Amino acid sequence: MPVSGKLVVAVLAVPESTAGTLYGMYEVLESAGRDWSAVTEGVLGESRIRPIIVSADGRPFRTTNGLAVEPSCTLDECEAPDVVAIPDLSITPSEAITGRYPREIEWLKRLDARRVTFATACTGAYLLVEAGLLDGLDVTTHWAYCDAMAARYPKVHVRRNRALVVAGEGRFIMAGGGSSWNDLALYLIARFVGAEEAMRVARLHLLEWHHVGQQPFAALTACGRTDDAVIARCQEWIAMHYEQDAPVAAMARISGLPERSFKRRFTQATGMSPLEYVHAVRLEEAKHLLETGELPVDAIANEVGYGDASFFSRLFRRKVGLTPTQYRRRFKALRDALERGEAARQDDRIAEERRSA
Repeated sequence: MPVSGKLVVAVLAVPESTAGTLYGMYEVLESAGRDWSAVTEGVLGESRIRPIIVSADGRPFRTTNGLAVEPSCTLDECEAPDVVAIPDLSITPSEAITGRYPREIEWLKRLDARRVTFATACTGAYLLVEAGLLDGLDVTTHWAYCDAMAARYPKVHVRRNRALVVAGEGRFIMAGGGSSWNDLALYLIARFVGAEEAMRVARLHLLEWHHVGQQPFAALTACGRTDDAVIARCQEWIAMHYEQDAPVAAMARISGLPERSFKRRFTQATGMSPLEYVHAVRLEEAKHLLETGELPVDAIANEVGYGDASFFSRLFRRKVGLTPTQYRRRFKALRDALERGEAARQDDRIAEERRSA
């Protein structure tokens, strides 16, 4: 079913799927490469991504909120997608899904054996966790479901504060709650089509996650995994040991290659020198620390491997386009405001349920 030149994304639909997320992801992904030229030049471009709605039997159905879904094909007819996207599920935190989706779980396992990339929005991660595909890995889901997931599935590492988690050598991409499926769709476009196209889609759909410019967003694509097994092993090592001294020399030792040969091969495989790659990994972790905590900038510099805080700040500004303080002011404030608003809405819902009881 793959179409030449296009990324095939199978959007998995089940009766509990949230139709807004399902169709929203479909539309945003399909707009990549197609719609920007239509509004700026008057010429409709060609979509770079082909989303396909798939379900167990391929028959039309209505979701729990009554909206109609018409799948394009069955699971058995879609055995070669590049990416599987799983929208959120309309389930409660205490609700078990064990045994509910046997055909979907088997399909996910078959595709996992083929090294397909998986992307989940919110509670969609439950399907991958139930399939056992995320055992031993970092995961995220909606904040209201994190405790329940951690208790029910002790083999996964639930990261409550992460809005976006990329795990398993980059094959598992999970977005947290609410409208974070926007970030998931943009990440997929950036990774598989390009950061510039992702920014065009963000502007076109007024998605403001990366409204300060391209640089904070472009770094998401800097650490993609290579097919070179030797270099991929080094990437896995640096992902866990980025803060260590002399990381390039350490990766060269792990590769078993002479340092000059290692550097040349690493650059050919990733498009970045080993040192540039180390900086990219460290800066991504620094951004997470700036967004989610209160550590001073010099402490964050040390945490990610830079003993010289001044050098870290200059590097951060050159690569990201903002100083660490500016980045924290913009992104942490946005994160905090959204989390407060979401928590308040949840409190209102609970209060309303109690009044109605």
